[in-house]
Amino acid sequence: MTSTVSPASAIRTGSASGASGSVPRLRTPRRGSTPGRPRRSVLLTVLTGLVLLYSLVPLVWLVISATKTQEGLARSFGLWFDGDFALWDNIVDTFTYNDGVFTRWLLNTVLYVGLGAGGATLLAVLGGYALAKFEFPGRRAVFAVVIGAVAVPGTALAVPTFLMFSNMGLTNTPWAVIIPSLISPFGLYLMWVFASEAVPNELLEAARIDGAGELRTFFLVVLPLLAPGIVTVSLFTMVATWNNYFLPLIMLKDPDWYPLTLGLHSWNDQAATAGGQPVFHLVITGSLITIVPLIAAFLLLQKYWQSGLSAGSVKE
Repeated sequence: MTSTVSPASAIRTGSASGASGSVPRLRTPRRGSTPGRPRRSVLLTVLTGLVLLYSLVPLVWLVISATKTQEGLARSFGLWFDGDFALWDNIVDTFTYNDGVFTRWLLNTVLYVGLGAGGATLLAVLGGYALAKFEFPGRRAVFAVVIGAVAVPGTALAVPTFLMFSNMGLTNTPWAVIIPSLISPFGLYLMWVFASEAVPNELLEAARIDGAGELRTFFLVVLPLLAPGIVTVSLFTMVATWNNYFLPLIMLKDPDWYPLTLGLHSWNDQAATAGGQPVFHLVITGSLITIVPLIAAFLLLQKYWQSGLSAGSVKE
């Protein structure tokens, strides 16, 4: 026969037991906090809003200024439109000015990104996977070299790189920009860390037991698992090569091999030369055209690179 206990007697029993120290008291939740929901921080919200404003204002200014003529840039407020909406005319003039050299600069940039950033991503994937999943002599030394290379700024290597390419006769050629772009220590380190977490050793052993060779295992088993990391590294290398300015500045003299960054800078300097024609409206429009592919790449591939950045952050 089961006995029932009334709520009142249970409360009296609990309070009596709590007085003797056998039953701990339940803590009441703090005022303003809800279980299961994160606490809101006014300071963090304000700081995030300031960072968002700092990031968006230059982009808004660029879009608005690209709709103005050369005269409209001087007579109107920077963050508001002028009376004449000249965006389409500016785009046409940008591609036709100086015999359409902007198109040549755009194709040069695509060439440098395709070969330089693409090659850097390929080498980072191969090297990162090998360092993460294979044991060989000197592995720790390679790790130390990679970490050291990440810490060295690119400007510190500019003069030695220029002297080396000058002795080989490669300056003022596309190879002077492409070959240095193939080396990405940060991309190699990122793929190393990602491959260590994303590719289980048991899966590799199972593929080898089934008779798959190393190349077949890499292309059929490893590459699909490394897809988020590959997209992340490719985005980083693509942005670095697309926005590269200092390396082409010291390596190239022929304007026909300029990338967009160096070409737009040469247009901007026209106003400071004797008899030069200021074309600031074309510089601004060209800058807007330049960032459109980068924005499109980030928007289209953001789900991959976000998962690639967070890989390894949670342990099961």
